[in-house]
Amino acid sequence: MMAGMTGEETRTAMSPPIRSSAQDAELRPPATRAWMTRVVIIGIVLTALNLRPAITSLGALLEEVRDGLGMSGSFAGLLTSVPPLCFAVFGVMAPRLARRFGPAAVVCAGMVAIAAGLAIRPFAGNTAGFLVASALALMGIAVSNVLMPVIVKRWFPDRVGSMTGLYSMALALGTAAAAAVTVPMTRALGGSWHAGLAVWAGLAAVAVLPWIPLVRARGTALSADAAPASASASAPAPASARAASSASAAGQEPSPLRITRSRTAWALAVFFGLQATAAYITMGWMAQIFRDAGVPAGTAGLLLAVTMVMGVPLAFVIPRLATRLPHQGPIVVALGVCGLVGYAGLYLAPAGGAWAWALLLGIANCAFPLALTMVGMRARTGAGVAQLSAFAQSTGYLISIPGPLLVGVLYQHSGGWGLPIALMAGLMIPQIVVGILAGRDRTVEDEAARRR
Repeated sequence: MMAGMTGEETRTAMSPPIRSSAQDAELRPPATRAWMTRVVIIGIVLTALNLRPAITSLGALLEEVRDGLGMSGSFAGLLTSVPPLCFAVFGVMAPRLARRFGPAAVVCAGMVAIAAGLAIRPFAGNTAGFLVASALALMGIAVSNVLMPVIVKRWFPDRVGSMTGLYSMALALGTAAAAAVTVPMTRALGGSWHAGLAVWAGLAAVAVLPWIPLVRARGTALSADAAPASASASAPAPASARAASSASAAGQEPSPLRITRSRTAWALAVFFGLQATAAYITMGWMAQIFRDAGVPAGTAGLLLAVTMVMGVPLAFVIPRLATRLPHQGPIVVALGVCGLVGYAGLYLAPAGGAWAWALLLGIANCAFPLALTMVGMRARTGAGVAQLSAFAQSTGYLISIPGPLLVGVLYQHSGGWGLPIALMAGLMIPQIVVGILAGRDRTVEDEAARRR
């Protein structure tokens, strides 16, 4: 996600010094600017609420979906591998689409895609149709994942922390709500898993509405060159931006960083991939693990919700703590130990200590905000952050694809959860190791320069 944000910033910095839409925004009446700002905030919150229910609502009803569609355990594992694949493939397209159509238009289209995919997939009638409709919804999630930080940065440059916190809280809330209420809502709708999954399309449809006036307001609606009215249009550009602009005017492109020469970049990419693997295995399979241990379906959904909601408070705490430490290894180890204890509990007493294991695994899954924080700390320049973020996230999501699929295969062929849980715990060890390496106080620019 950060790759989209920093890429947009770099592109904007390299634009010729003509009057921008930010300067146009300054000429608008304050009431108009305030109205648009409120609409953007509503759009951000509603969009964030829709970025995970497509995944966690399916996890809560995976057994019913498998039985209804005659889906094998291996295919169910494939289904839980689709989200990271879509995020890796479609997320790369988001910055290019935003440059052509504007971020608001792309996010609006993303919400339409989510609504359409969630409405179609329960009634597709077969596993192939279910998979294609799920991919449509995940495509909308992927582009919105990338562009939401761009929108936050451009409209609220002086409130990035608070707005990112609001966005993260809404994302975690949507994730947890879908896990917690999908099963009881399905029962209230007559017990049909089709209705229980399709109802989330309504929330996505509502999220389309605030983006429509922003797309129509062409000169002000988060276009590729837009900047918020709160940013000072007359503020002098930083030296790096002036240098980039001069290079662009001269027809020269700044030399790209050879990111693959940095050991820290590789460590961070693997760390990102392993934490994403754990997250998608958890979202796709944890409710089923509890249900197979005898936990009622509704309670299993609540346990998954507890795991997901842990990201709300810790998303604020962990990044702030990480930036105060010269080495982020201790945080990596603490999160990893929580994961190992949680997996041991799932193996030994999945039902007896279910709430404790859900809590510990929720803490372990907060490696995601730590990974994003380290992306910003391990590069010295804006261009370096952009390249490192793109490399770490694209490589990491590709690494995470086989994990959920392998869990499904192991579950089907072993007839139990012993081997899948052992795999989850085993992956936590290399995650700790590469996280310690990625947390060292160094920059990818220095490492790439030394290895030339």
